[in-house]
Amino acid sequence: MLAVTLTFFATSLQAQHIAVQAGWLFDSEKGRLLEKRTVHIVDGKVESVERGFNQREGERVIDLRAFSVLPGLMDMHTHLAYEFGPRTYTEAFTWNPADYTLRSVNTAERTLKAGFTTVRDLGDSGNVTVSLRNAINRGDIVGPRIYTAGKSIATTGGHADPTNGHRHDLMGSPGPAEGVVNGVASARQAVRQRYKDGADLIKITATGGVLSVAKSGQNPQFMQDEVEAVVETAKDYGFTVAVHAHGKEGMQRAIRAGVDSIEHGTYMDDETMGMMVDHGTWYVPTLLAGDWVTQKAAVDGFFPEMVRTKAAKIGPLIQQTFHRAHKKGVKIAFGTDTGVSRHGDNAKEFALMVQGGMSPADAIRSATWNAAQLLQVQDELGSIAPGKWADMVAVIGNPLEDITALERVRFVMKGGEVYKQPE
Repeated sequence: MLAVTLTFFATSLQAQHIAVQAGWLFDSEKGRLLEKRTVHIVDGKVESVERGFNQREGERVIDLRAFSVLPGLMDMHTHLAYEFGPRTYTEAFTWNPADYTLRSVNTAERTLKAGFTTVRDLGDSGNVTVSLRNAINRGDIVGPRIYTAGKSIATTGGHADPTNGHRHDLMGSPGPAEGVVNGVASARQAVRQRYKDGADLIKITATGGVLSVAKSGQNPQFMQDEVEAVVETAKDYGFTVAVHAHGKEGMQRAIRAGVDSIEHGTYMDDETMGMMVDHGTWYVPTLLAGDWVTQKAAVDGFFPEMVRTKAAKIGPLIQQTFHRAHKKGVKIAFGTDTGVSRHGDNAKEFALMVQGGMSPADAIRSATWNAAQLLQVQDELGSIAPGKWADMVAVIGNPLEDITALERVRFVMKGGEVYKQPE
């Protein structure tokens, strides 16, 4: 029995060697397709990339010679615990954290199998995505790598105040633990609470939003000193800071404070774009969310009237802003705000980016090379290169000629593990 046990233990310690033979391989650093490459993988990481198709002794071959192979796609703005529908506004009263958790197990698997091997989750409740991340990392369930902000940080009555729209006796007065701050001290406390909760980054809602039951979709909702307190404290804890913002003043306060990314950015003007270029602030456009809320605003009864008015006004503007920001040279990372739209449809963002004037190569780079820079994990993710995690997806055809090919991912690998294979 002991001999059998020792034999099994020794076998389990043997390195896993894989050779992925790619007909075309996307070089995300240069934005080009390379023909006939073999990616050699050892224990979930890329060991080398070689010209031609080859196989070393002991390697398991994955034949993708008929496919275009790309780095695993990365979505920098998701909400895995949510998926918008007709009952969304009543779920706060009828659902428990366990309900959101069970849904997130499903949405996480859909996201991974759509080709998104890494996501940034920018707002949940009950720390659902912290537990989801941990379960995925343990191998208990299937899903992408998650970098989560936990509960978004808002101000009283602001976008992401969890009691917006409740009747008065149910509103209460949520504080930093619930992600609601007023003043510098509570802003610092909220960041530290996210650290205690196990978050990976910080997300604040610097302006009004579209889907919250509150009047304004763009007014500034953090004072300058509050944003600065968040950023200063976040840096002490090794956090980056993502900022939901539609209105100009809220964006500019956040940029001056030194945040890492602006999400949505609807009313971004030339002055604000210039500030983003000067400060090196990333822009995460979420065009898919803008397109989705525009469509739904035309459906009678889908949104509360207060929300419908904002959706009809703000939704159509996001793509125009994206076009101008791209021309201005603002750094852009891919993000969809999925959870507003359906999980698994994330790749529809690519076509909207191309319609907005971005080349297919740059659109793909925004979801690979750029996204890794924003996450500050460029040494581990974002390209298929030696020493990085073996995260890869494959599609039929040339995505530089037809960007919608990315909506039909046929193969998914994360960390050397295959989660989807061509049928």
